[in-house]
Amino acid sequence: LEISSLSENDILVLRLDLTDRSSHEAATNSVLKHFGKIDVLVNNGGRSQRSLFVDTNLDVYSAIIELNYLGTISLTKYVLNHMIQRKKGKIVTVSSVMGIMGAPLASGYCASKYALQGFFNSLRTELTDYPEISVINICPGPVQSKIIQNVFTENLAKSLENTGDQSHKMPTDRCVRLTLVSAANDLKEAWISDQPYLAVCYLWQYAPTWAWWLMNRMGKRRIENFKSGV
Repeated sequence: LEISSLSENDILVLRLDLTDRSSHEAATNSVLKHFGKIDVLVNNGGRSQRSLFVDTNLDVYSAIIELNYLGTISLTKYVLNHMIQRKKGKIVTVSSVMGIMGAPLASGYCASKYALQGFFNSLRTELTDYPEISVINICPGPVQSKIIQNVFTENLAKSLENTGDQSHKMPTDRCVRLTLVSAANDLKEAWISDQPYLAVCYLWQYAPTWAWWLMNRMGKRRIENFKSGV
């Protein structure tokens, strides 16, 4: 309100729990009652992971899927019903480069992002009768955010002790700007990352054998650093 021409009626903030799927229809209806329409849905909720599969309880994987995947598609379902009635809208989902490549210490997180990629790519094919409804997948690489402070570990009660240096990651405002450009231009998928991570994405896509070799080398060092507390 201080830096724009918006009025109080132009802003509505609702608390939302993606894991409380029974509340998503009411939240959607509250937005529709206030604004009369939903032009854009940005799915940006989720938690990452830092743990080895052999050390991780299965309930952690259940929680990751419940939040990152099922919560996201639940909210999408109610908003999409409205967009289909209008025959117009944008569904922007913040996936990850880990939705197109595997990475050590994040098997559950990767699985949830692969699931989102598969779901929304399939959903797009179901909406061919609605050409003005865009399904846009955003795949960021490492970005400066608080996601690292809130990662899942080997059990649900444990938090990550050492979050490490985040200065090498892409600044948040840069990622947001590129996300908005991608959404405005209706890109079906956008990889948003600095190097060398972006190069690894292309390697994984077009030369997977080399990507597996490289990831095995990088992964071994990453696991060693993780075990030593770096």
